[in-house]
Amino acid sequence: MLISLAADRDVPTAAKVVLAAMAVYLVSPIDLIPDFIPWLGYLDDVVLAAVVVDGVLNYVDRPLLLRYWPGSADSLDRIAAVARRLARWVPNRIKARIFGPPPSPPRGEDKLRGQT
Repeated sequence: MLISLAADRDVPTAAKVVLAAMAVYLVSPIDLIPDFIPWLGYLDDVVLAAVVVDGVLNYVDRPLLLRYWPGSADSLDRIAAVARRLARWVPNRIKARIFGPPPSPPRGEDKLRGQT
């Protein structure tokens, strides 16, 4: 799924960069909390993954995500809910530095969103 998203032209470049950076961080031996510390060692990886998943789900259009999501839309919603809960542990200013401001909707759609 991640490779497909990274190859899709409709996915914003910022989301592609964040996904690539997360993949590099997760495979890197350097961590904020060393992995040899029981339980806490993987906490930074889990929280980072949750922040990135939450950010991608908020940053990339849902139909585009569902195009590559291997499961049902319901399973994506469950993953999103868990990621949102875990991402709450990270201050908003840090999350904003990862993704920057969300992309603005195309002209005219912002008025339609307010009516639904």
